[in-house]
Amino acid sequence: MKKTLLVLSAVYTILLVSCVNNSSQKQANDSVFTARELFPEPTRPQGQKDVIELTCDPIDTVRIGFIGLGMRGSGAVHRYTFLDGVKIVALCDVVPKNVERSQKTLKDKGFPEADGYTGTEDWKKICERDDIDLIYVCTHWDLHTPIAVYAMEHGKHVVTEVPAALTIDECWQLVNTAERTRKHCMQLENCNYDFFEIATLNMAQNGLFGEIVHCEGAYIHDLRWLNFNDSSGYWNMWRLKHLEENDGNTYPTHGFGPICHIMNIHRGDKMNYIVSMSSDQYGMTAYAEDKFGKDSDYAKRDYKKGDINTSLIKTEKGKTIMLQHDVTSPRPYSRLHTVSGTKGFAQKYPRKGIALEPNAHHFLSKTEMDSLLNEYTHPIVKDIEEKAKEVGGHGGMDFIMDYRLIYCLRNGLPLDQDVYDAAEWSSIVELSKKSVENQSMPVKVPDFTRGAWQKLSTVTYFEK
Repeated sequence: MKKTLLVLSAVYTILLVSCVNNSSQKQANDSVFTARELFPEPTRPQGQKDVIELTCDPIDTVRIGFIGLGMRGSGAVHRYTFLDGVKIVALCDVVPKNVERSQKTLKDKGFPEADGYTGTEDWKKICERDDIDLIYVCTHWDLHTPIAVYAMEHGKHVVTEVPAALTIDECWQLVNTAERTRKHCMQLENCNYDFFEIATLNMAQNGLFGEIVHCEGAYIHDLRWLNFNDSSGYWNMWRLKHLEENDGNTYPTHGFGPICHIMNIHRGDKMNYIVSMSSDQYGMTAYAEDKFGKDSDYAKRDYKKGDINTSLIKTEKGKTIMLQHDVTSPRPYSRLHTVSGTKGFAQKYPRKGIALEPNAHHFLSKTEMDSLLNEYTHPIVKDIEEKAKEVGGHGGMDFIMDYRLIYCLRNGLPLDQDVYDAAEWSSIVELSKKSVENQSMPVKVPDFTRGAWQKLSTVTYFEK
């Protein structure tokens, strides 16, 4: 009898543990499923089609309206005075002296004066004009999506500074408007055209690294002095407000764009889910106390943005991506740009290097690396490299970006970056935020192409 009771007791214990484990596992699975479905993918509206490799009628002379003429916008106006086949029609900024500065740029370069706008809602007037083909947006982040959507709805192609959107809802606004209007919507991700980044893209597409398994990107940039500078920093200190209000990776695209193209995201692969974690906030408060005093308003503010955010992404094909963001620490600038494959490795920061089989334990010598980079100079760079370095813009990559945009519009080619790039790369802003808020749970990345990513197998930068 005693033996029977012991056996029954053991069986009961096993059943109880099994039930508890199954219940716990079910709760865990339910939790993961709920997390991954925070942002369901809406059905494509009836009559809309995807805009994968969208082509539009060639535009012989691209007529442009620039909206936002601060640090980035004024630089863009300067670069466009070196491009053929463009006409600068309108200049808009709420700060009149910014418009005056860009008007002077045009005058100094022998261009006719553009129409100037300084009202807070004047960007709408520019989008509504019939004599403009392209809207070029360099405002603060909050206006990127509203202007882009309004521009497309009024028959304009649009390009916007990064990030193109701040929420998943805004990402879908961009996608649906581009699909409905059949207009180009491109994010101005200049880092895709950095000489090293675009050379490694060419290397990857030619199989030099074998199968790409893992990539890393970052935006590590000490911006504390600019965030607290209301005279020469960000207008109305808008970027500081974002650090007060949001955590996660608030500026993901500079390190992300180049590796997404290397990994063929939405051209044969797609992102499935993201896990994100932030440190607590220390840097902004410490900096404010040091510069303005412990009793200052800046020192007493509650900055939600953790100093360092790290995000991990898994793709449909089982590849991984690591992203980092840090704009509040005293450390050297870095975008990482790490590419790891089955036959080789490359990185730009902190030390530029390439390592290849059969001696991948060591980087190539500088002479060998320079020779390789020269051999794999991307085709779109070869004819414009010297002029790009002369004109400038982050070493020339900004000019290559602008040159390519106008080249594609004038020749009726698909743009190098499309609206899905803009949505996917910008979606990290809210996706990382939600993961951080929920103890780094995995969050599903929406498929903004709604299945069209399977149409292609690689990224293509088109030429005539």
